Amino acid sequence: MKKDKLHIQWYPGHIAKAEKALKEKLNLVDIVIEVLDARLPMSSIYKNIEKLLGDKPRLLLLNKSDLVERYELKQWTDLIEKETGCPVLVTDTKSFKNVPQIEKFVQKLSEPRIQALMAKGLLRRAARVVVVGLPNVGKSSIINKLTKSSKTKVGAKAGVTRQQQWVRINPNIELLDTPGIIPMRQEDQIKATKLAFVNCVSENAYAAELIAKELLSIIIKKEKYANQFIKYYKLDNIDELSIEGIALKRNWIRNGAEPDTERTSQYVLKDFRDGTIGKFILDDIEDYDLNP
Repeated sequence: MKKDKLHIQWYPGHIAKAEKALKEKLNLVDIVIEVLDARLPMSSIYKNIEKLLGDKPRLLLLNKSDLVERYELKQWTDLIEKETGCPVLVTDTKSFKNVPQIEKFVQKLSEPRIQALMAKGLLRRAARVVVVGLPNVGKSSIINKLTKSSKTKVGAKAGVTRQQQWVRINPNIELLDTPGIIPMRQEDQIKATKLAFVNCVSENAYAAELIAKELLSIIIKKEKYANQFIKYYKLDNIDELSIEGIALKRNWIRNGAEPDTERTSQYVLKDFRDGTIGKFILDDIEDYDLNP
């Protein structure tokens, strides 16, 4: 990889292993909860998941909504429901208020499968669900929310790998207690770069300084977002909104008078990911056709 050219590197061997592990989890359940990052409503959707799911229903959660302006999510919710044909709920990393809604959708979406099993003479059983998503979208936090009041392990199912454990959420829902990690097969470098912004990509796959500079290049094009960066880093104007400008303003210097761009890049990415700079959605609704 050239030092001055951004390119996210993928590892086919790891992808194949991750796809196999994900497929094994999907084979065990009736319904799938896919967790998305609200800062990238469309970019964090795994476009090939239908091939893995077959006819299994899917519930989509726009998670980390506390890191974006909630009023901006309505259009995205409508768009994603239209594009995927799946119901979408907005969730965040702190509140538990959406848990009843999630449980309601899981039971509703799994009922046709349960009825089909009963029609074959089997007894009614609880719906089985797994939480999946790209790395770092908040899968574990969703699992923790769902299992907070229900810690009853129901053990391994017949014919299921012993390591796969289930948690009884309520009499009608059983949750696979480990999330399914969607493999990072991503040939679209623009989308891959956006995923790196929100830490959905391993830091081993890119140079932090190049990612941070690319983030700022996108922020600069959006006046409202640029102003939030300028205010947070106490810059004088948009001309200072660069890795070098932020380094100089923070007095992060090395080798005499050279701005410490490596250190600054790490801090900019951390500040952005933690939500301390402000609230941002980095996908553009204009890039998608909202008309039927």
